[in-house]
Amino acid sequence: MKNLLKSRRHLLVCGLAAAAALGAPLSRAAGTPLLNVSYDVSREFYKDYNKAFAAHWKKTSGEDLTLNQSHGGSSAQARAVIDGLDADVITMNQALDIDKVAEAGLIGADWARRLPGNSAPTSSVTVFMVRKGNPKAIRDWADLARPGTGVVIPNPKTSGNGRYSYLGAWGSVIKAGGSPAQARELTAKIFANVPVFDGGGRAATTTFAQRQIGDALVTFESEVQSILEEFGRNFDIVYPKHTVLAENPVAVIDKVVDRKGSRKAAEAYVKYLYSDEAQQIAIKHNLRTFNEKILAAHAGEFPKVSTFTVDEVFGGWRKAQAEHFKDGGLYDQILPKR
Repeated sequence: MKNLLKSRRHLLVCGLAAAAALGAPLSRAAGTPLLNVSYDVSREFYKDYNKAFAAHWKKTSGEDLTLNQSHGGSSAQARAVIDGLDADVITMNQALDIDKVAEAGLIGADWARRLPGNSAPTSSVTVFMVRKGNPKAIRDWADLARPGTGVVIPNPKTSGNGRYSYLGAWGSVIKAGGSPAQARELTAKIFANVPVFDGGGRAATTTFAQRQIGDALVTFESEVQSILEEFGRNFDIVYPKHTVLAENPVAVIDKVVDRKGSRKAAEAYVKYLYSDEAQQIAIKHNLRTFNEKILAAHAGEFPKVSTFTVDEVFGGWRKAQAEHFKDGGLYDQILPKR
C-alpha cells in the first residue's frame, strides 16, 4: 500500500511539473529553465515581470533564459514543492508556506534574512469587493457578520488569501481594543456566512464575480484591478477601518538550484524584484512596493489605511498556524456544522 501511495504521489508531482512547464515559456532558446511556483492571484504580475527579467538577464549575461510559472492555492503550491515539484524559486503571499518548505530541508532556515524587508519585495492589504452601489451597506468587518450577508472567502487551510481574511477579521477586533473572545465571536459569524470554500483566491473571485454568489468578496487589494478588467466595473471596493498587511515573500529553493546548477540565475531573479523596473511593474498590478519612494509617487492609487501585521497581532505565522490553522485549532472550532 505504501508503494502504491508513493507511486501515485510521484505521478502527481510529475504531472504538476509537466503542467508548469507548459505555463509561460518566454524564450525558445535552449538552456536550463527556471520555474517560479507562486500563489493563485500573482500570475499576471509574474507574467510581466518574467518578460522584464528575461530581457535584463539577456542584457547583463548575454544568455537567453526560459522562465515558467506555476500558480495555485499557496499551501497547495508549497506542498507540491515539498513533494518534489522541481521549482527553482518560490514566491508566496505569506512566510508560513516558505517556512514549511524550509522545514522540509529544501531551503535554508535563514531565507527571510537574505533580502530586504524579510525577503518581501511587495505587499498588499485585504479589502472587500461588493456589488455596485453596495446594496448591503458593507463598511467594515462587523457588516460581514450580519445574518443574510453572503461572504466569499477561499479556504484558509489551502489559501493564503483565506488565512489573511480570517486573521484580518480576528485582528480587526483586537486593534479596536476588543478581547480574543470578541474576536472569535465576530470571526465565527463571518465564516458562518461563507456559502462555499474555494481552494484559492482566483477560484473565489470566479465564484463571486462570474457565478454571482455572495454579497462581498474578501480579497487582496492587488486583485481588484484584474477583477474589474475581466468582469466589468460592476463592483465597489471597501477598505475596512483596520485591515491586515499581506506581505509577499520570495526565496530560492536551495536544494533544487544547487542540483540543477541554476543558483546564479535564480538568485538574480529574486533580487531583481527590488529593482526600480520590477517595482514599477508591481505598481501596475496594484501591489504596494517595498520601495517607499516609488510607492509615495503613486499615493493616490493606494488609499491610506490602518494596517496590522501577523507578527504584531498574532506573534508571527508559526504561532498563528499553531493556534488557529492546525487540525483542531481555532479555525476548525469556529466552523459551523454543515
